Amino acid sequence: MKNTATLLITCPDTKGIVAAIANFLLEHNANILHADQHQDAENNLFLMRVEWDLAGFDLTGAKFDVAFSPIANKFNMHWQLKLSQQRARVAVMVSQYDHCLADLLHRYKSGELDCEIPLIISNHRDTERLAKFYGIDFHHIAVTKDSKAEAEAAQFRLFDEYKIDLIVLARYMQILSSDFVARYPQRIINIHHSFLPAFIGARPYHRAFERGVKLIGATSHYVTEDLDEGPIIEQDIARVSHRDQVEDLIQKGRDLERVVLSRAVRWHIENRILLYANKTVIFD
Repeated sequence: MKNTATLLITCPDTKGIVAAIANFLLEHNANILHADQHQDAENNLFLMRVEWDLAGFDLTGAKFDVAFSPIANKFNMHWQLKLSQQRARVAVMVSQYDHCLADLLHRYKSGELDCEIPLIISNHRDTERLAKFYGIDFHHIAVTKDSKAEAEAAQFRLFDEYKIDLIVLARYMQILSSDFVARYPQRIINIHHSFLPAFIGARPYHRAFERGVKLIGATSHYVTEDLDEGPIIEQDIARVSHRDQVEDLIQKGRDLERVVLSRAVRWHIENRILLYANKTVIFD
């Protein structure tokens, strides 16, 4: 397991930011492994991700905060320090469709996703055996119109018990309450087809087939109170033709959902995402 630190920065764009950060890390014996930046001229914003090896680095814990504060204050930075040794703890929520869940669990067990997945929550029991196969705790919490608040309260207790950092909606077919979303800002990732705002609601692939669409896609985004309108993390598409039947569209759509969701989760747990103005910057 690598032992690195990652610094994520957002601040007004001005001269000297990169030099100040590089000099600061050099002074404290950091070996920079990756550095990437982005300037948004329209919003006068500077965004940066820098990752370094902690071997020999002489600032630990609260010492970093104290030492870095003068630079952060000078450039009016919003910043986060992430340590690779502190692996994200992920809860996956799912309903009956298991393709995204199965893909995430395979990637997790194969080491592709460097995180912990200790918890799966579902409002159905269809994926219980899959969870047991991977040795992950499964909790069935039924949700009805009248029991939604009670169900979410039970989910909150589980998130606290398992010390969850990130919640992934792997085709969880329930609308989250505003209280749920407010509790976990920028910590809930969702996946859905990319027909929105067209073909909203049930059976979108059937309706898309009836319209003779030529492209289908999938979108992964952070969840906000505006349904399916949170900051987009990743999207992908596939071409279809008149030869494709509804079943073909559904299969291609599921393939896209798998890969788009796994990319979004991986980028989040690798601390490659910065958010601003309801959109994201994804650093290489």
